[in-house]
Amino acid sequence: MAGAVVMIIVLVLVLPVAVLISGGVATALLGTLLRRDVEQEHEGSELLEIW
Repeated sequence: MAGAVVMIIVLVLVLPVAVLISGGVATALLGTLLRRDVEQEHEGSELLEIW
């Protein structure tokens, strides 16, 4: 019975939090990589100075 309670707690509380945190990390990494790529691709553009 205790094992079932632990599994319910893990499924309801821990897994959604882990998914949200890993999604946030993946988003930050992807954003950083894309920003570096765009800055290198459009180096010297006056539009980058606005940002």
